[in-house]
Amino acid sequence: MTFIKTTEQDSNYNNLEDMSVKEIITSINKEDQSVPLAVENALPQIEPLISQVVNKLNTGGRLFYMGAGTSGRLGILDASECPPTFGVSHDLVIGIIAGGDNAIRKAVENAEDSTTQGWKDLEAYKITEKDVVVGIAASGTTPYVISALEKCNENSIITGCITCNRNSPLSLTAQFPIEVIVGPEFLTGSSRMKAGTAQKLVLNMITTTVMIQLGKVKGNKMVDMQLSNDKLVNRATKMIMTELNISESEATILLSKHKNVRDSITHGRRQ
Repeated sequence: MTFIKTTEQDSNYNNLEDMSVKEIITSINKEDQSVPLAVENALPQIEPLISQVVNKLNTGGRLFYMGAGTSGRLGILDASECPPTFGVSHDLVIGIIAGGDNAIRKAVENAEDSTTQGWKDLEAYKITEKDVVVGIAASGTTPYVISALEKCNENSIITGCITCNRNSPLSLTAQFPIEVIVGPEFLTGSSRMKAGTAQKLVLNMITTTVMIQLGKVKGNKMVDMQLSNDKLVNRATKMIMTELNISESEATILLSKHKNVRDSITHGRRQ
């Protein structure tokens, strides 16, 4: 098996500084259109990892994302959106980034090169074989992530990964690798572009599908979402109105009493 860093190969575009704004954005858009197709090709790899996550979360486990730089930030973003969207605990899906929380906004020098810190970061959460750990790295070569997954494997913890190179060290380490081959970036080596977009799409698939499978969605509605602002309260009210075929005032009363769309619908049907 040959490992080639396609994400770091020379761009298909030269002399970017000589291009007009229109030429630049048209070219970036053209490159971006290939990303969903690359994700489609990876669907057979995405499905089994999701099944593993569902099984573990159904039995009291947690989902961990681990990454450095852009990859780590994307994992944290996806994890942080699960509680407000699906009403789950902040401890169910957890994002970890090399260098700690400071690295979310500012690069932490050499953080991704550690071969011991990743496992230490997982141990801080009392990681067990009930959990699943998904490493995220566009290149598939990040020592922080690879070493953590190696320790997980040694401790009978299910591992997956999302990478954008084929047969990378990370893919060969993870039990359930996902390889989304997006090819060279418009800006050579800038994996926050196509690779980052691909990772975000896959992360969306994983948590959304997992939460549907866990019963956190009814129909196509986020019935367990947190009512954290007026927009979401209005959306929740309309859900209840539609589901129970009642007036806005009746829906508002139910929501005020039960503080949750699912409970409001359940009690509304009993009335």
